[in-house]
Amino acid sequence: MTIKKAYGFQFVVLILVLFICFFINIGLGSVHIPFKSILGSLFGTIDNNTWQVIIKDYRLPKAITAILVGSGLGISGLLMQTLFRNPLAGPFVLGITSGASLGVALVILGSGLFGGLLAMSLISKWSIVIAASLGSFLVLLAVLAVSSKVRDTMAILIIGLMFGSITAAVVSVLSYFSSAEQLQQYIFWGFGSLSNLSWQELLIFFGIYSIGLILSIASIKGLNSLLLGENYAKSLGLNLRQSRLVIILATSLIAGTITAFAGPIAFIGLAIPHLTRQIFKTSNHRVLLPAVFLYGAIVMLICDSIAQLPGSDYTLPINAITAIVGAPVVIWLLVRQRKMMF
Repeated sequence: MTIKKAYGFQFVVLILVLFICFFINIGLGSVHIPFKSILGSLFGTIDNNTWQVIIKDYRLPKAITAILVGSGLGISGLLMQTLFRNPLAGPFVLGITSGASLGVALVILGSGLFGGLLAMSLISKWSIVIAASLGSFLVLLAVLAVSSKVRDTMAILIIGLMFGSITAAVVSVLSYFSSAEQLQQYIFWGFGSLSNLSWQELLIFFGIYSIGLILSIASIKGLNSLLLGENYAKSLGLNLRQSRLVIILATSLIAGTITAFAGPIAFIGLAIPHLTRQIFKTSNHRVLLPAVFLYGAIVMLICDSIAQLPGSDYTLPINAITAIVGAPVVIWLLVRQRKMMF
């Protein structure tokens, strides 16, 4: 039975649910906008200019960001769990997020060490994005350099965790010398946010994300071979070192870009692959990769809709909602299934 016949109905349902969650997400917010006006704004123009601006310049970019972030983190987590054969591996085990956090800490908290107004004047949205990107890129280079010399995949995992520990230690030192205002700004960045991107920033985000996604798709054959172990993959003619580098590069591009533009968002990358395996009952990455893409996007849209507190002017941190909403669902699925597919 082909993949299309076996899973076609499930994918159709997921795509429909994704569209429903997308429109619901756009419809929610502190300002009530009728559904007809939302559709009119998306496919043309409406008479109310305020509603038009809210939908096209705020809600639509935020919903698209949620899709990219949810799907990207889910795919990154799937790649890492397969590469390291570890169900606890997530998109940030290589220290990518820690590197981004260090870059942001140097910009926000660095004024405590480098002195005052000059450093504070350099803080802007783009400076934070660039700092996070550079931090994650430097860690990526270090991990790629190590992975080209180390044969043991688990050693790469441990080295990635050590990079994370080093960067966390530097951030702690910077925090110690920082003011309360600087610490608060850094903590707010750590909450994660989907609502700060303009169309220009979203276009850059999508461009880098697309490169990582293409590399992920190109890795499907290697990922399926790695399911039975590295020795079996080698016997099938897989160039293990090359495949490992491509998988690490794909994960780093996706996870690093997400962290740079949306902040460090937890849970999704770890849980969505497990959730998908429990529902689809397969380990074939030709099925899992698109399924994880859809599930990640749907879950992130749902979490963002809840975080907006419909009918309220408040918005909760997206990081808190992803864990509060998602973790019980995964626990329930695992208890119900009584075993974890991998």
